[in-house]
Amino acid sequence: MIPYIVVQVLGAIVAAGVLYVVASGKAGFELGGFAANGYGEHSPGGYSLLSALVIEVVLTSFFVFIILGSTSSRVPAGFAPIAIGLALTLIHLVSIPVTNTSVNPARSTGQALFVGGWALQQLWLFWVAPVVGGPVWTLTDEEAPK
Repeated sequence: MIPYIVVQVLGAIVAAGVLYVVASGKAGFELGGFAANGYGEHSPGGYSLLSALVIEVVLTSFFVFIILGSTSSRVPAGFAPIAIGLALTLIHLVSIPVTNTSVNPARSTGQALFVGGWALQQLWLFWVAPVVGGPVWTLTDEEAPK
């Protein structure tokens, strides 16, 4: 599991770097929030720490539920990407105004490293929420590893 996490974080840092290079190529570029995840004054809609924690835990748990359900041996093969993609789209539509949408600690880390300061200070939430929300559905799924 550790190598998987490391590779995810490294990939997110590289991806954030690519976005930075592209975005900074425009005259007048300002880093700003750079789509970093945040709460309080750094939430796009000004949502509190509690709101951010709740939305990230709940949406991460539902995302894992959809992934587990759509990839289960009990459902027809081939439809998982559709269900997962649509779910992730809905998750973003719901939570971008609240936190800029995380549901992935690696994605949050990549952006926070470029923004620094407040984004690094608030990064803990975007690691804690998926760690809490992710396993919720695995407790009830018969096929999930225990």
